[in-house]
Amino acid sequence: MRRLSFLVLVLVVAGVVSGEAAALAKVQVPGVQVALSRHGYYKGPVDGISGPLTKRAIRDFQRSKGLEADGVVGRRTRAALGRLGRPLFGARLLKRGMAGFDVSVLQFLLGQRGSRPPSLDGTFGPVTERHVRRFQRRAGLAPDGIVGKRTRAALHTSGGGRHVVRRAGRLHVVRPGETLSGIAARAGTTVAALARRNRLDPNRLLLVGTKLVLPMGGGSATPASRGAVEASLGRWAAHYGVSPDLVRALAWQESGFQNDVRSRAGAVGVMQVLPATRAFVEGVLIGEPVPRTMDGNVRLGVAYLRHLLHRFGFDVRLAVGAYYQGPASVQRRGLMRRTRHFVANVLALRGRV
Repeated sequence: MRRLSFLVLVLVVAGVVSGEAAALAKVQVPGVQVALSRHGYYKGPVDGISGPLTKRAIRDFQRSKGLEADGVVGRRTRAALGRLGRPLFGARLLKRGMAGFDVSVLQFLLGQRGSRPPSLDGTFGPVTERHVRRFQRRAGLAPDGIVGKRTRAALHTSGGGRHVVRRAGRLHVVRPGETLSGIAARAGTTVAALARRNRLDPNRLLLVGTKLVLPMGGGSATPASRGAVEASLGRWAAHYGVSPDLVRALAWQESGFQNDVRSRAGAVGVMQVLPATRAFVEGVLIGEPVPRTMDGNVRLGVAYLRHLLHRFGFDVRLAVGAYYQGPASVQRRGLMRRTRHFVANVLALRGRV
């Protein structure tokens, strides 16, 4: 089991697993993020995505410990992470009193299934045990508070007995890349008020999947403020590893940072996303629906831009042209005259907006 666990986590970061091993590998990523965050190297959301921010944090941590900065969380890197670096999730039964990497993963998975403990601290205390029992009851399992094979299997399923508790106000589920300050700004409230309303510690990690109650009448109303749009552009550019200057230039050329813009062709929002593009990004690139908000629109656009950069060998001119003209058309016909003007404008705007 020890050899398999080591191999799985190596493959998580390398991104080369498939099938059953991929399901086991993917679930370990939150443990890496929590451990790196506790050491002060990871500043992003705990979202279970092994993206550029996570890989950069791994390398920075490795350098600080005199390890080879290969971005692979192997045995030596996990040992350097200390108590929260091991063991991997699935290597042992989990119960009250334990602590470690696998407990961090457990707490993340509970949050994904609607039974969020108050913090991601890698410690299996009474609160985590209470949430485990609650999840087990919802999943039709014996509520013994012990996480064994059956409970782990239920946590891996998409349903997992997920419930939504509605209270006065609007419900918002925290998405990858979001921060408490960004959510508060879009909701027209303060971090302190939002934290107090939801009994959160604003200094702790914000878990993706956390359900927040927002004030009525706030939220992602359009038009969004420029500050909110800029924050969203920067956040998703970092999340997907795309140049923030390029993302801002494209957004400015498309909409002038305005979320209430709609083209004759049906493109909408800051990033002027077409319905067909939304369907492709949600169904193929992200794999889940994206909220129809300003922030969701930005995420769609940046994820699609990243896809185009990869598709065109990181040729920025072709990728930006494909964003405007369509990738199939660019491959078949090259950049048309109007597209060349569009691309020239975007490139001229980099670093200026």
